[in-house]
Amino acid sequence: MAKKYVYEFREADHRNKKLFGGKGASLIQMTKLGLRVPPGFIITTEACKDFFTPRRAEIEELEALLMKQPPPEVRDAAIKKLFSIIDSLDMPPGLWDSVVEYMHRLEAEAGRKFGDPENPLLVSVRSGAAVSMPGMMDTVLNLGLNDQTVKGLAKQTGNEWFAYDAYRRFVNMFGKIVLGIDDKLFSGVWEEIKRKYGAKEDPEVPVEGLKEAVERFKAIIREQYGEFPQDPWEQLRLAIKAVFRSWDNPRSIFYRAANKITPDVADCTAVNVVTMVFGNMGWDSGTGVVFSRDVATGENKLYGEFLPVAQGEDVVAGIRTPMDIEEFRKRFPHLYDELYRGVKLLEKENKDVQDVEFTVERGKLYFLQCRNAKMTPLARVKTAVDMAKEGVISKDEAILKVSPDHVLQLLYPRIDPKANAKPVAKGLPASPGAVSGQLVFHPDDAVKWAREGKKVLLARVETKPDDVHGFYAAVGILTSRGGMTSHAAVVARAIGKPAVVGAESIEIDEAGKALRVNGQVLREGDWVTIDGNTGNVYIGVVPTVEPELIPELDELLKWADEVRRLGVRANADQPDDAAIARKFGAKGIGLLRIERMFRRPERLELLRKVILAENKEERIKHLEPLYKMLKGDFKEIFKVMDGLPVIVRLIDPPLHEFLPKPEEVLQQIYEAKAGGRDVKELEWLYNRVKALQEANPMLGHRGVRVGVTYPEFYYYLSKAILEAAAELKREGHNPIVEIMIPQVSDVVEIRYVKEHGILPALSDVEKEFGVRLSVKIGTMVETVRACLTMDKIAKEVDFISFGTNDLTQAVFSFSRDDAENKFIPQYLELKILNADPFETLDVEGVGKLVELAAKTAKEVNPDIEVGVCGEHGGDPKSIFFFHKTAVDYVSASPFRVPLARLAAAQAQILEKLGGKGPEAE
Repeated sequence: MAKKYVYEFREADHRNKKLFGGKGASLIQMTKLGLRVPPGFIITTEACKDFFTPRRAEIEELEALLMKQPPPEVRDAAIKKLFSIIDSLDMPPGLWDSVVEYMHRLEAEAGRKFGDPENPLLVSVRSGAAVSMPGMMDTVLNLGLNDQTVKGLAKQTGNEWFAYDAYRRFVNMFGKIVLGIDDKLFSGVWEEIKRKYGAKEDPEVPVEGLKEAVERFKAIIREQYGEFPQDPWEQLRLAIKAVFRSWDNPRSIFYRAANKITPDVADCTAVNVVTMVFGNMGWDSGTGVVFSRDVATGENKLYGEFLPVAQGEDVVAGIRTPMDIEEFRKRFPHLYDELYRGVKLLEKENKDVQDVEFTVERGKLYFLQCRNAKMTPLARVKTAVDMAKEGVISKDEAILKVSPDHVLQLLYPRIDPKANAKPVAKGLPASPGAVSGQLVFHPDDAVKWAREGKKVLLARVETKPDDVHGFYAAVGILTSRGGMTSHAAVVARAIGKPAVVGAESIEIDEAGKALRVNGQVLREGDWVTIDGNTGNVYIGVVPTVEPELIPELDELLKWADEVRRLGVRANADQPDDAAIARKFGAKGIGLLRIERMFRRPERLELLRKVILAENKEERIKHLEPLYKMLKGDFKEIFKVMDGLPVIVRLIDPPLHEFLPKPEEVLQQIYEAKAGGRDVKELEWLYNRVKALQEANPMLGHRGVRVGVTYPEFYYYLSKAILEAAAELKREGHNPIVEIMIPQVSDVVEIRYVKEHGILPALSDVEKEFGVRLSVKIGTMVETVRACLTMDKIAKEVDFISFGTNDLTQAVFSFSRDDAENKFIPQYLELKILNADPFETLDVEGVGKLVELAAKTAKEVNPDIEVGVCGEHGGDPKSIFFFHKTAVDYVSASPFRVPLARLAAAQAQILEKLGGKGPEAE
C-alpha cells in the first residue's frame, strides 16, 4: 500500500507532533475542542523526509558547511547549490494525487472551488515542525489568486480594495518565498507607491495603488524568474515544495544546530493547507497574537496584540504598531470574551501558557494556531508556580516546566541604580538582562566581530528570520520597530538574549551603519547599553549589579529541595562567595580554594619565601606569620556558613604559579646591572626559581606531594583552619570543618600527611584552646589511580570529592587550556566529541571512573560521604548522571547553586517517570 501522507484535521491525532508537526497538532486539537478553526489538511513530516531522500547525502553535506557559518561568498554559493538540488526534486509518489483529493474535499466543505473565477477558494500553505522554530520556516498566504480569481474575490466579498490587497500580498510572498526573489525589490516598489499616494500606513493606499503594486510585482517576477504562475494548482505545487525547502534554508539549519534540535526530536516539517480567513477585509477584521498569561511578567491576564486590516505576517514583522489586547477588549468585548474562553481552555488542556494566533474576519473569530509560549525566565518561573497553586499542574510538573537555563538567566545582571545613568530612549522590554556591546547593524558583521572576541549589540530597524545567526553572535538586540510578539522579541526570549524592541525614538540607518537619537549620532563600534528588564537604552557602558532571587523562584526551589536526592553545596574562594552561596540555598561549601587568600601582597611575599626556602627551619620561620594572616579569612567564612559543612582544600596548584617567571627576574638583573646596583640577591632568586622550575608542573610538585615533601606546610595550613574553628566554637558558633587533601594517587600519601601534618595540628589546637573539634579528613579524587584504588583509600578517609576538572584532564590526557583553545572546537564540529568534556561530564570515560569509585567507596566504607566539586557539579546534564551514581552531593559555583538545586530535583522526578534527562520547555 502507498504511504498515507495527507490527513484532515478531524481524522488525525494531536498527540503525534512528530508526524503532524506542532502547528498541525494545534489545528487538530483546536478543531476537536470545538473552537472555530478554518478547515484544512496536513501533509505529514514523512512526506517531507521522503521528498529529500533521493539526494539526502548531498543535502547533508551542504547543511554541515552552512552550520559552520562560512564567509558570505562561500555561504551564498552553498545556498544556491542547496536550493538547486532541492528544486530538482519531485514530490514522493502518491503525494500530489492525495493533495488534489483533499483539496476537492476542502472545496466541498467550504462551498467554493479552487481556481474558480466566480467563487474562488483560497488557502494558506504553512510550515510546522515537531518543535517550535519561530520564523525559521516559510508560509504562503492567499494562495489561489490570479488575474481572474481576484475579480471573483472582489465580487464575492463586495470589497475590491480587500481583494487587491490580498493579491499584492500574495504576489509579493510567492515571489519572495517560493521563487526566492530578494524581498527588497518588492518592498522598495511598495514604499514608492505609498509615497506616490501619500499613504503613511498600508491600509491608506487606494485600490489604484494596489493594482499598480500587483502589476509592478509581476514585472519583478518576470524579470527575475519568468511569468508569474496563473494556474492555482501550479501555485500550490510550488508552494508545498517551497515549504519543504524551508526546512533546509540557512536560518533553519542554524537554528536547529544552535538549539540542539536533532533528528530524533524533529526531522522535517509538515505542511498545513488551510482555508484562508481574512484579517484585511476592513476595520471589523484583523489579526493578532495573544498569550494566556503575560510572557514578560507571568501575570495571569491575557497579553498580546491585535492589528486591524492586516494579515498574520504584519504582526510578527513589526512593520506597523499594533494595539494591545486591552484595547481590543474595549473595541470588541464579545470577541474578547470568546477569545479569553478559548485561550484559557487551551491552557488547561495543554497545562502550559499558550501562544495563540487568531484572525477576525468581518466580526467572526478564528483560531489559527496554538503552542506553548516562549517566555522570559521571570514569567516562566512565576507561571509554573502559579499554575501549580491553581491546581492546573502538579508541583513536580512545575519543577519540570522551568529549565536550569531559565534559573541562570534570572540571575542576569541589571542596571546598577547607583550609576544614575539616564536613558536616551525607551522601547519594549522584550527579553531580560542588562548588557553593553559595540553597535553593529548587520547580522554578518555581528558574527564576524564576535569571532574576533568583541561584544556586539545588533541594532536593526526590525529583524527578519534570516538575521538569526546575528542574534546568537550578539550579546543583545535592539530594534526601532516591532512589538512584544515581533520576531525579534520571540527569538530573543527563546534563546535567552537581552532585547529591547520598538524603541521608536531611535532612527536606525542600516545602510549607513548609524543610529540617531536625541540629536546624537552613534556609529558602528560605539558602545551602547540596553536593559531588557525595563526597555531602557543608554549610550556607553553602564555598570550592572547582580539580582536577588525572586519569591516565586525561591518557592519553586524549596519544592525542588523537597524532591531531590542529591545535596547541593558551593565552591568558594572568599567570604563573599560563601555569603552568596548561602543566600542561594547551598547547604555548605563543597570546595573552599585557599589559593586566592595568598594573593594579597604581604601574604604573597611570605608564601614566596616559604617556597624559596632551602630548609625546614627557614620555611617554618615564614609559615608562622603566614598562617596567622590566613586564620582570619577562614574564621570569616566559617562564620558565614555557621552550622553547615565547609570543606577546605589544602594548597593544590603547582608552586611555580606563586613565583616570578625566570625571564622576569633576568630582566630585573639586567636593569640592576645597568643601574650599577648589587645583583647578588637577584642572582640567587634567579637560580632558585630555575631550580624549582618543572618540565610539566601540572603533573609535578603540587597538591599532596607538597604536603609529603614539606609536611610543615600542611601542618601550618591545617593549624590556621583549626584555630579559626576553635575560636568560633569558644565564641558560641558551630563551625563544621572538613579538610581535603588534593592530588592523591596512593593511600599511603593520605596516611603520611595526616600523621605528619593534619593530626599534629589538630592535637596542638585542641590542647591550646581546650576544645574538642570534630573534623572530617578526606581527599579530592582527581587522579585515575585514586579511582582504581578506592577500595584502599575509602577506608582511610571520612569523605571523597571528585575533582572532575583535573580528572577529565587525566583521563583524556588533555591540557584543558591548550585543548579548549586549540582543538576542542574542531572536535565538536567534526563530532569526534559530542560536548566539551570540561563543561559536560564525559559519561563513557570519566563517568565510568566516577561511578566505579563512588560505588567502591560506599561498599568498603558505608559511612563515607561522596561529593563532586569540579565545574560539572553545576552542569545540568552532568548532575543527572551524578544522580544515578553513589554520589551524595554536588558542589557548584555560587551563582549556579539555584540551577543545581533545580536540576537535581528534575533528575529525581524524571527517574521516577522513566525519563532520560533533566529537560524542560
